[in-house]
Amino acid sequence: MDIVPQTGAVEPRGVIEEATRELSSIIDVPTEVRRISHRSARGLWTSNTTLAAAVMVAAAVLAVIVANLPIASAIEGFLGTPLTVAVGPWSLSLTIEAFVNDFLMAIFFLLVGVELKYEVTIGQLRKPRQAALPMLAACGGVAVPALIYLLVNRGGATSGWAIPIATDIAFALGVASLLGDRMAAEAKVFFQTLAIADDILAIVVLALFYGQELQVGWCVAAAVVVALMAGMNLRGVFTVRWYLLAGLLLWLCMYFSGIHATLSGVIVAFMLPARSDVRLGSLGDWLAARTGELGESYDEQTHILGQGGFTDAAAYTERILHHVSPPLVRVGRDISVPVNFLILPVFAFVNARISLAGFSLPALIADPVSLGVFAGAVLGKPIGIIGSTALMVRVGLAPLPKHVSWSQIVCVGLLGGVGFTMSILISGLAFSDASEVNAAKCAILLGAVAASMLGLGFGALVSRRRGTDAAR
Repeated sequence: MDIVPQTGAVEPRGVIEEATRELSSIIDVPTEVRRISHRSARGLWTSNTTLAAAVMVAAAVLAVIVANLPIASAIEGFLGTPLTVAVGPWSLSLTIEAFVNDFLMAIFFLLVGVELKYEVTIGQLRKPRQAALPMLAACGGVAVPALIYLLVNRGGATSGWAIPIATDIAFALGVASLLGDRMAAEAKVFFQTLAIADDILAIVVLALFYGQELQVGWCVAAAVVVALMAGMNLRGVFTVRWYLLAGLLLWLCMYFSGIHATLSGVIVAFMLPARSDVRLGSLGDWLAARTGELGESYDEQTHILGQGGFTDAAAYTERILHHVSPPLVRVGRDISVPVNFLILPVFAFVNARISLAGFSLPALIADPVSLGVFAGAVLGKPIGIIGSTALMVRVGLAPLPKHVSWSQIVCVGLLGGVGFTMSILISGLAFSDASEVNAAKCAILLGAVAASMLGLGFGALVSRRRGTDAAR
């Protein structure tokens, strides 16, 4: 039986589990493999949030330490080393630091785009009424920090207004996970939806306000590449490498177009097919037939290395099962570990190098840039999130989710001030003056620590009070 492409199919978890059990009766499938097969694809790239956040924080701390050691100048020189690619008369040259910030971060944005498309397709953003409250809360959580920054810096370095608007999903959710069951599951879903909506707004801001002068020819070329990928999707092209090659071409076009090249990752993610390329309705019968064939071809008396027919048949079955997962899921699964445990820590190390020579806390507090960033994140975020949520519930536009208390909304608002990745990226685009960049990065790091401590402290305090009241 042939398994052919099937448009609009949905992954049949029950069929796959049944087939796995059938294969297990013939082939020794380890318990852990069976356990992994039961996990959702989404869980595969979000289950290590706390560890990923810890690694990123460790990289940032190491960067601060290194920046204040004698080897700081050598690190600076290394990161300024140019990387050049030349094809005939055409060439592209990037420093190592620019390669990290412009190219590697595009891969991070690809993972962000995968998560966004997942949520839009079958997640929280698919249900307008359910997603309305956290999305509106995210709007407040973007507007108020920007207004606070502009108020503090009126007449000064206003270009940094977008620095405190972003919530770092990996960092913030990693901190929230430390609360355990003291934060209701529904509150965590609310926070995750809010953080995703926050990312969408930050991406829009990055595209509209922090690009360079647009080059029309390259913009048209980028549009042609996007149209090509959309056509591939409509025509049922499921081979991931073609999308990644087109994505590389899109990155080049956007890099020269004046639009920030990292946004190409989000576009590629939304062009990836979210459906399977096998006829899933026939998968169960096909697997049953293959199981019988594998059983007949296996010879217990012969070493496995001498059973080419059996291993070839098993490899073919494995390839088919691999294609059950949509390209969107496969890409997210493949890049999640490199992004969380390599790209983000490298980005943190490269961009969190803050020299503390001549550091003065009073001077930092008096600096309008650092004060605006810190106040925007630590005060503006909770005010915007909590205020918008209260307003929407008050006027009846959206109800508070079940099992979510106002104290948990306050906790979410406080943790919303945990910004890092996007904030640091924007700070490097907003300012050309090194002292302003340094002040912004100091405020970002201090703000992330302060927001984490406030959120965790408030969550623990509320939980303790609730337990005391219950005991009475």
